Amino acid sequence: MSEPEIAAVVFDIGGVLLDWDPRYLYRELFSDDAELDWFLGTICTRDWHRAHDLGADTETSCCELALRYPGYAAPIMAWSRRSEEMVAGQFDDTVEVLTELAGAGVRCLALSNMEPDKYELRRARFGFFGVLAGCVISGLEGVAKPEPEIFAILLARYGLAAAATVFIDDLAANVDAAAELGLIALKFTTAGQLRTDLRDLGLPLGRASRLPGAAARTASQ
Repeated sequence: MSEPEIAAVVFDIGGVLLDWDPRYLYRELFSDDAELDWFLGTICTRDWHRAHDLGADTETSCCELALRYPGYAAPIMAWSRRSEEMVAGQFDDTVEVLTELAGAGVRCLALSNMEPDKYELRRARFGFFGVLAGCVISGLEGVAKPEPEIFAILLARYGLAAAATVFIDDLAANVDAAAELGLIALKFTTAGQLRTDLRDLGLPLGRASRLPGAAARTASQ
């Protein structure tokens, strides 16, 4: 039996389309790298941030955490109030892949762990959101990758068959979860490699327009 024709390509946002890293902000707030590492590893941790990806209000969460660590109240509140300084810009080469696919008639979607309010801010900042045919955002759904429920939401909402859907993510746990559900799961490393992987799947992409190297990045206006 032949493989089904690919019906959609689904992009993660942070780490694939957007260059998001809390350190972009916190390097401005901490002069000591060791203290910065301690802060992100002890106070504003990944586990703490996951609640935001599940829909918790970021400002309220930061206020509660600041009460526990009053000596770090200012940098804690910056997580909410200066969140967009964590986004250095878009990855131009990956956005080029997205735009080229969409221009060729391929249905392009996004599945991302992100806070609802930050999603609205970023959707207004970055034009590539207008190229996407739809988005599934964890904070709006109350479930986050790598939980299988969020992939089920994606497939059901957009009428997709797992075997005909390509999913791209920079985190191995999310890629593995998608693969277990039968999606064509690609681990993102560089836009050049992604372009090659998608071409190998028969998708209508030309060769890279830039030489291999560091990803090009453009900040929003």
